[in-house]
Amino acid sequence: MASARKPALKSSKSGNREETQALILSAAEQVFAEFGYKGATTGRIAELAGVPKANLHYYFKTKENLYHQVLEDIVNTWFAAAAEFDSIEDPEEAISHYVRLKLRLSRERPLGSKVFANEIIHGAPNLIGYLRTTLKDWTDAKARVIEQWIAQGRIRPVDPHHLLVMIWATTQTYADFGVQVAAVLGKDDLEDADFETAAETLTRIILRGLLAGAD
Repeated sequence: MASARKPALKSSKSGNREETQALILSAAEQVFAEFGYKGATTGRIAELAGVPKANLHYYFKTKENLYHQVLEDIVNTWFAAAAEFDSIEDPEEAISHYVRLKLRLSRERPLGSKVFANEIIHGAPNLIGYLRTTLKDWTDAKARVIEQWIAQGRIRPVDPHHLLVMIWATTQTYADFGVQVAAVLGKDDLEDADFETAAETLTRIILRGLLAGAD
């Protein structure tokens, strides 16, 4: 894998706490995605971020603290993408919007998705408690919204948890396995048009399955 590049953020010389933390988190996301948790070092992250190692440890005491923050940041970003489940009454619009936002995040934050995927592939040793509490509670809440749509006859009966897992799998594939997708499309890299085609295809398939025959 090619060596990590400098994060496209402002220099930490401004002394702004938020900018410095964002700079470190962006660098950490790149390093963890490339080298994994065990292979990453705070020294490498500090070098990529362009800050002294002591500054990094001022904000994040240990590599584990920093790693958890990177994971939490990407998961919270995914959570925010599903906010429409609570504010849009029409299930067709809510699900379509969610799929498109998840694909956009795969386009804009592929490294964060890869960090999360690597953690899961290795059995989630640093995240299992979070998955069984925070993520489960969040998923249960969204599942209840889907169950309401089913009870109202607005979509066909489906297992809401498996529906959400399917959406995660199909959208995050374009981040975690983007190289594979690009290869079968005969390209070096995925382009905006590819993500738009993916969005149209996925929403069409999912919505046809959910809406057809709804009572």
